[in-house]
Amino acid sequence: MPRFPRAVLVSVVVLLPACADHNPVAPALRPAFNINAPPAGARDITVMTQNLYVGADVDLVIHALATPDPNDDLPALLFAIQTLGQTDFPARAEAIADEIQRARPHAVGFQEVSQIDIDLQPLGLPVVVDQDFLAILQAALAARGLHYEVAATSNNISVSLISGLVRLVDHDALLVDADRVHVNAASGQNFSVNLGQVAEGVVLIRGWVWARTTVGDRSYTFATAHTESNLAGAPPGLVEQIRAAQASEMAATLAGDERVVLMGDLNDTPGSPEYGVLSGAGFTDTWTALHPGSGAEGLTCCHVADLSDQIADFDQRIDYVWTRGLASDNGMVKGSIDRFGNVPSDRLPGPAYPIWPSDHAGLLASLK
Repeated sequence: MPRFPRAVLVSVVVLLPACADHNPVAPALRPAFNINAPPAGARDITVMTQNLYVGADVDLVIHALATPDPNDDLPALLFAIQTLGQTDFPARAEAIADEIQRARPHAVGFQEVSQIDIDLQPLGLPVVVDQDFLAILQAALAARGLHYEVAATSNNISVSLISGLVRLVDHDALLVDADRVHVNAASGQNFSVNLGQVAEGVVLIRGWVWARTTVGDRSYTFATAHTESNLAGAPPGLVEQIRAAQASEMAATLAGDERVVLMGDLNDTPGSPEYGVLSGAGFTDTWTALHPGSGAEGLTCCHVADLSDQIADFDQRIDYVWTRGLASDNGMVKGSIDRFGNVPSDRLPGPAYPIWPSDHAGLLASLK
C-alpha cells in the first residue's frame, strides 16, 4: 500500500465532513449586492456569469501526474482533497444563490460545474467525497422559491484516477428563469478543437452551451462558454490558437441570431486572438462599453486556491459578457455591469476562515 505524508492525511480526515455532500446551511454573512433586481415588466435583460470553481488547484494534480516521478501523485491528490474541504462548495452555493435571488437574472451561465466522486476507502483511507455542484445549487435556488431551469449543459473535462477511485467531470450549464424565459431550442456541445489527453486519466475538453429563447415578445439567444485555460508546458502560442478556434466556432453557430448574449470564463485577456475573433464577429465587450477609461479594468481573476485571501488581488480580466444586437439606435450599449465576489463584504463563513464565493469574480449585467 502506498505511504502518505502524515500531516496531509490528518488534514484530509479532519476536513472530510466539509467535503461530503450534505444539505447546505445558510452562512451568517451575506454579501451586499449593489445592483437591484429589475422591476416586473422592465425591458432590461439581466444576465449573470460565474465560474463556480472546483474548489482546489487541479493543475497541481495534473502536473504531478505528468511528471515521471510517481511518488508525488498521491500527495498532490490528497492536498487537493484537503483544499476541497476548506473551500466548502455547499456553503459557497448558498451565497451564489443569494446573488441570484437579489438580482433575478433572466439567464445564468455557469462554468466549472463539477461532479466529484472520490472514495479512497479501498486504499485504507477514510476519504469519501460525493458532490454534484449543479444539484447542490439547484436545491439552494429551489429553497428560495426560485424557478431556474437548466436549458442545457455540456460535458467537458474528464478525470479518472487510481482505477476509478477518483472521478471528476466538469460541465458548463445555462440556467434560465422559467417564470420569464421560454426556451425554444437549446444545446450543449464540445468544441471541435481541444488540448485532449494531457496525462494518464486526464482529458481536457472544453465546451459551451446556447439557448434560443423568448422573453416577452422578443427573441434572445443566451450562451455560456469555458474556453481553454493556460497549461504549463504547452508550446508557446498553442493555447491562444485553440481559444481563437473555439471562439470562431461559437461565432459561426450564432451568426444568424439577432440578439445574443455570450458570457463566461473565456480564459483570455483583451487584445488576444480570441478577443479579436469575437469583436470581429460583431460582438461588443459589455464591460468596456459600459466602463470606458483605463481606470476601470474590471479584473476578475483570481483568488488563491483555498480562498483564504482577505482582499482581491486580481491581475486578469478573463470573464466576459459579450453582446450583439442589443445596442440602441445610436450604436451604444446601455445598462450596467458590475462584479461580485471581489470585495471583502462578499466573503462568507468557511470551515476554518472566511472564504469567497469562487476564485473568480462573477459578472452581473442589466442591459437595456
